[in-house]
Amino acid sequence: MFDTVLVANRGEIALRVIRTLRRLGVRSVAVFSDADADAPHVREADLAVRLGPADRSDSSAAETYLRTDQILAAARRTGAQAVHPGYGFLAENPGFARACADAGLVFIGPPPGAVELMGDKINAKEAVRAAGVPVVPGSQATAPTDGELVAAADEIGYPVLLKPSAGGGGKGMRLVRDPADLPTEIAAARRVARTAFGDDTLLLERWVDRPRHIEVQVLADAHGTTVHLGERECSLQRRHQKLIEEAPSVLLNAETRAAMGAAAVRAAESCGYTGAGTVEFIVPGIDPDAPAAASAEGVRDFFFMEMNTRLQVEHPVTELAVAVAVGTDAARLDLVEWQLRVAAGEPLTFTQSDVSFLGHAIEARICAEDPERDFLPTGGRILTLDEPRGEGIRVDSGVAPGTVITSAYDPMLAKVIAYGPDRPTALRRLRAALADTRILGVTTNTGFLRRLLAHPEVVAGRLDTGLVEQTAQQQPALLTAPYSPVNATDPAGTTAPARPGTGADAAATGSPSPAHLLYYAAALARHLELTPAATPDGWTDPFSLPSGWRLGGTPAWTTHRLRTPGQDPVAVRIRSITAGNVADATDNSAGLTREVELRLGDGPSHRARATLAGDRLHLTVDGLQTTFSLATDATPGLAAGPVTWLGVEGDAWPLHAHDPVGETAAGAGAHHGALTAPMPGTVTVVKTTAGETVRKGQPLLVLEAMKMEHVIVAPHDGVVAELRATAGATVAMEDLLVVVAPTEEAAAGPVATGESAAGDAAAGPVAAAEPAEVRS
Repeated sequence: MFDTVLVANRGEIALRVIRTLRRLGVRSVAVFSDADADAPHVREADLAVRLGPADRSDSSAAETYLRTDQILAAARRTGAQAVHPGYGFLAENPGFARACADAGLVFIGPPPGAVELMGDKINAKEAVRAAGVPVVPGSQATAPTDGELVAAADEIGYPVLLKPSAGGGGKGMRLVRDPADLPTEIAAARRVARTAFGDDTLLLERWVDRPRHIEVQVLADAHGTTVHLGERECSLQRRHQKLIEEAPSVLLNAETRAAMGAAAVRAAESCGYTGAGTVEFIVPGIDPDAPAAASAEGVRDFFFMEMNTRLQVEHPVTELAVAVAVGTDAARLDLVEWQLRVAAGEPLTFTQSDVSFLGHAIEARICAEDPERDFLPTGGRILTLDEPRGEGIRVDSGVAPGTVITSAYDPMLAKVIAYGPDRPTALRRLRAALADTRILGVTTNTGFLRRLLAHPEVVAGRLDTGLVEQTAQQQPALLTAPYSPVNATDPAGTTAPARPGTGADAAATGSPSPAHLLYYAAALARHLELTPAATPDGWTDPFSLPSGWRLGGTPAWTTHRLRTPGQDPVAVRIRSITAGNVADATDNSAGLTREVELRLGDGPSHRARATLAGDRLHLTVDGLQTTFSLATDATPGLAAGPVTWLGVEGDAWPLHAHDPVGETAAGAGAHHGALTAPMPGTVTVVKTTAGETVRKGQPLLVLEAMKMEHVIVAPHDGVVAELRATAGATVAMEDLLVVVAPTEEAAAGPVATGESAAGDAAAGPVAAAEPAEVRS
């Protein structure tokens, strides 16, 4: 075994590897960019080395985690004997693997030749085809031209799937249903592939109807033994990006499981593979009204897609669900440990007959993205982080309170994995764990994942890679957060989305909807902050309290005007019910509101009380108590002042103070053709110039963040009156990018614009083409 290993990665995978190294007594070396200087993986490692230019701060991946020379220098400096690449960055780069060998370092992964062969999707298909592994019909040329791709599509029939030959993880994949769209999609896919991999070679495959994505974990030593560790179902995806993974798959019967496992072993052996890897298959789906697939006899069709020559993000579900016989006992595997042992030359100590499934495991990926804004990447500073605990729960996380999430890296923050003796138990445990996950300060997809796991089709195991997007289009209420401000549309405050258990009967009972409870909680939290601290002798000036007390009259209303991103502002009015005299008015305990009357806008009044206990706000409205997580972002320089963050059942929202006078003044110079950044990121392409005449829907520029590409398009016919974006520039969310004056206004004269335009545009038509996600 090695004495010292350098981990050439960041975030949760770096922490995951470091913890196994510590358990084995191996010294760990972390690397970090300036942005990650205080990251958990840096603190956890025995040693850490900075990456990046010596004369300036540049935390981009290209100047840090992708710098082979700096990583090798860090290994020499710290006396590392081996390098673990994790996943992403350089993990599947054969040049990096060779560079490690040339430097006298062990690359903890497969041989460079295997990485190179399986990294070329076209040659990989031919290699496994020769080994007897079934492949999806598609293009045959090694480096097909645009014309050859079009011809191949015509031959095999539509729909077809475009894939970068050098890529992986869904980056740059394009589903094309209409032949007329293929030339445009080829150009877009080549651009993404060139940017992400430095190679714009594409391949084309037939699209399999109702596809299920099922992969097989393989493990091979350098002594001729290769085994598979069963499959993982990864069919719950959005734009080819995995959301939920589980093991075993409910689709496979024993015969298909054995056949796929044997095919995966042949694929690994065809390239001389060693270490841990994953062979991915596409499996045609089944009729949802058909009997349970697992009970069917015979081997189902399956087709090779690709081989990932690294550890997968979802490897924990295999570690939890697979057991290896050791005498009369069964032991779980640590795949990172076996990567290390194989790289150190040790043989596998078990055979295929020793491997079996024992229970069920499911994983959910928590990412910094906003489901209510088409999953655009988010960012910010984590104010509160509470990770779930409990029986059968595992969390692999790469963040901590205070971590700043930027657009420079992948948006995945953590993985929550649940194990149970059977699938229903694992599902229940994971849904409960996600509800107990509290992340405030950064918008995430946690609550969305919890609702997805409750989807009737998911519960029944009737999965396919299009289920999530179909549901979002056809049954959005199933995936919508009941407390979301998006649902707060009824001024009466008694309507709720038609979902069981989310307040759909509120109108009948007169109870406020969950969406309005969010606003009530924010207003009462701010109301509590208005209470001044008592003097040392316990006296509080009654005239400084927010009690609304008035001599000889009913208490006055205190109005809190609030705004959530993308929604119209609201006003919540609060007045004391009991403050009828000076004694009542001065009896205000810290962290507790006396019973108050509140109303949203012109809606009905409700009796309410709020109690603050640490970072929990207990809100009682009309006798019903709801508990929210609470945090305040008081970062200096925030335009609207401190931001109140509230979380419940895995979801979280920022609520800002709204200044109607300031917005009116700002809106006077705003223009409805002003387009702002829908996410923090980097402008990669500018396709227009100031003064150019453009048509509605015409691409103007491309914004990239967290490996996601977003196209900003013209909202109407007009003239580019102002262009602030430049290629390579970094922008913040809602920064003004470009102003398109409508044709009639452009003809009338110049348009007044300014910084204030961003505020108006945020609620206007910030047009965006279908984002092309390229996250690994």
